Amino acid sequence: MPIPQFHEIFLPLLRRSADGREWTLAALRGPVADDFGLTDAERVELVPSNTQS
Repeated sequence: MPIPQFHEIFLPLLRRSADGREWTLAALRGPVADDFGLTDAERVELVPSNTQS
């Protein structure tokens, strides 16, 4: 699967954060990556700006 673009992440991010819990961005990364079915290699891939996707 291609790495999701920034705007594609919003809806899954909002769905995950709507459960009433207080989430940190770090805690949301894994569950949202799971929503997209990303592999371990895709999870550490860098985007063109050289920041982690």
